Amino acid sequence: MKLILASRNPGKLRELQELLSGFGVEILLESQVGLDLEVEETGTTFEENSLLKARAVMEAAGLAAIADDSGLEVDALNGAPGVYSARYGGLDSDEARTALLLQRLEAVPDAQRTARFVSVLTACLPDGRVIQARGTCEGRITRAPRGSGGFGYDPVFLVPELGQTFAEMPAEEKNRISHRANALRQFAEKWEKEIRHADE
Repeated sequence: MKLILASRNPGKLRELQELLSGFGVEILLESQVGLDLEVEETGTTFEENSLLKARAVMEAAGLAAIADDSGLEVDALNGAPGVYSARYGGLDSDEARTALLLQRLEAVPDAQRTARFVSVLTACLPDGRVIQARGTCEGRITRAPRGSGGFGYDPVFLVPELGQTFAEMPAEEKNRISHRANALRQFAEKWEKEIRHADE
């Protein structure tokens, strides 16, 4: 079965290919089937936006499609930036969005700077079947950026048990514990149970 990834990100493609390598699935970027869709993310949850993207690509390609929607939830900000993580404050760079986040948390004590990264994966099949999985990674927001790896809010997202931000971790470590890794593991289990076995 071909599965079209609603993304232009080859890193996401590699992660999915590795996790679903034994499931008889050929995963392709949307560009590889001649698509370049700009899906408007009008949902108010990660689940809704992930479904919007997967369904749009599935309908355009006529093939099964998968999409990821992810972001950062900060408890002291009532879950913001949440689904607006990539466009927080209307700003157009990771550095500017991160600076705004730190500014809004300036008066918040360390113990109350709890946060989590969330990733929701959704697959839509032409026969109407939908598989959705959510993964999270709990952490805390630092007072200043730390580390040079990763992207987005990684330099201010501390995993307390490891004493490192996502940007300080080796990529292998981040990929082992991240929200997307957790979502991928759950997704693989559901795919195995609901799709692969059902189609045998």
